[in-house]
Amino acid sequence: MPSSDTIKGEIRGRRSHLTDVAIRTAKAGPKAYKLSDTGGLYLLVTPTGAKLWRYNYRHVGKQCTAAYGSYPAITLAAARERRDATKRQLAEGKNPAIEKKREAVAARMAASNTFSTVAEQLIIKLEREGRAATTADKLRWYASLLHEIKNRPVGEIEAFELLAPLQKIEASGRYETAVNTLSFAGRVFRFAVATGRAKRDIAADLRGALTVPKVTHHAAILDAKGAGQLLRAIQAYSGQRHIKIALQLMAHTFPRPGELRAATWDEFDLEKHVWRIPAHRTKMRRNHAIPMSTQVLAMIAELQSITAGKPRGADLAFPSLRSPGQPISENTLNVALRAMGFSADQMTSHGFRSMASTLLNESGKWNPDAIERALAHGDSDTVRGSYHRGAYWDERVRMAQWWSDYLDALRDKSDIQPFRREA
Repeated sequence: MPSSDTIKGEIRGRRSHLTDVAIRTAKAGPKAYKLSDTGGLYLLVTPTGAKLWRYNYRHVGKQCTAAYGSYPAITLAAARERRDATKRQLAEGKNPAIEKKREAVAARMAASNTFSTVAEQLIIKLEREGRAATTADKLRWYASLLHEIKNRPVGEIEAFELLAPLQKIEASGRYETAVNTLSFAGRVFRFAVATGRAKRDIAADLRGALTVPKVTHHAAILDAKGAGQLLRAIQAYSGQRHIKIALQLMAHTFPRPGELRAATWDEFDLEKHVWRIPAHRTKMRRNHAIPMSTQVLAMIAELQSITAGKPRGADLAFPSLRSPGQPISENTLNVALRAMGFSADQMTSHGFRSMASTLLNESGKWNPDAIERALAHGDSDTVRGSYHRGAYWDERVRMAQWWSDYLDALRDKSDIQPFRREA
């Protein structure tokens, strides 16, 4: 095997500067050796065969070496460009070693400034502030719809770049999704402004650029006769027992569907007849308590025999049979209603709340404020010991039992006169 000195001599003898051919044909020797290029650039060939670009320079009297990477990842032309950049820095009185560190810091900062990174940081912040897991999941879904800008520095994104993916969503007919995604993007940009990574919220420039979706309300049965038919259909439901109980509980306690689906067994105080929903699971982010009638207690007892302590559900009252450790899906209750013959234009799982609100108010028996508290509309009760001891609690306890008795009567076709509707 020829010595490294022999190899260097042959190459230098052929040319005064390096070429790609000379670099490719350079062989490893017993010791590392240098192949010099013009302007002080050289290639260090190690005994292992690695070919490393180096450039020696002096800064304030100190000998230094700049490393530009390895061949062929860094080509000869690229290495020369880096050598020239180092020379320019020296001519400007800069320390190339310090400049390299600054560039590395800038690269890391740029990576942390992408839209997707800022969006995820915002979502994590909202989770720390108590947003529900379902809310965080929905926000991450909105972020995924903006994949075209996810790797762009948030401060460099222009309005037209944000508009493009939104128009694709809009073109598919999902107008509400497009508007909600724009709203989420605006929150990301405002968070970027607050944290010094953007100058302004460019989402604000897109106001009026998207089709405004027509406001629709959750379909609901709002009359006593229809409510009776619904309750009889639920009573005859032949699907999974815990889904049937979920529908019955929706009718009797009228929580938001998500609050019921993700309920855990420790929320039900059977001794005090109270279902306590913690703040992080409510829309208003306040603790909400629901008094349980004797009928509801019986439903809970039956449900316990089905799902309590089962491995798939752990502590969930309504575990999914398809996804262990997860509650039943958002659409499960609506699917059950469709199976019973109720279309999306007739009844939804959220419609139980409208049904309760309408019939309770039409009864004229209960204070409207008590009904609003029962629906958790802006409930501002503070926590005082057992937090369900808020305003209208005693009336709500009586109302819960009356409501369950009333629903049973409607289901059983008892002789109940319809409430008088005000003209």
